Amino acid sequence: MDNLEQEFARIIKEHKDTIYMVCYMFSKDSSEVQDLYQECLINLWKSMSSFEGRSNLRTWIWRVSLNTCISVDRKKRRRDSLPLEMDIDLYNDTDHETKQIKMLHERINKLGPFDRAIIMLWLENMSYEEIGAIVGISTKNVSIRLYRIKEQLKNMK
Repeated sequence: MDNLEQEFARIIKEHKDTIYMVCYMFSKDSSEVQDLYQECLINLWKSMSSFEGRSNLRTWIWRVSLNTCISVDRKKRRRDSLPLEMDIDLYNDTDHETKQIKMLHERINKLGPFDRAIIMLWLENMSYEEIGAIVGISTKNVSIRLYRIKEQLKNMK
């Protein structure tokens, strides 16, 4: 394994939870999460050599992962397909905390891809500056959008 491959493996090992979180927020089932995760890894590998270090590594990983998931989501929405019905529910859990998480996940999935990305980053306790750097908007705009997104989430049924 050459140095670039070793560095890539180290980076993925350190940030796999972040990548997975992004994929999870853009998916409805575990196989789709795995597909998105794989797409993110491919895109991270392809763009690894072009990472110049001008931004934080974590910011770069978020940005590539979000862009990958948003692109896949857009392509998926263009296709008219029926989901495969299965007799098992991979996300079936009945404790109170899991129900709350599922409810939040369902509401977040109703948002558009851009708003979904912003709220996910906020839920990861990123600063407004970091969120703005990842999604490409000003800090003030992050603040305004977050306020509107939170109101939207509160009013969803």
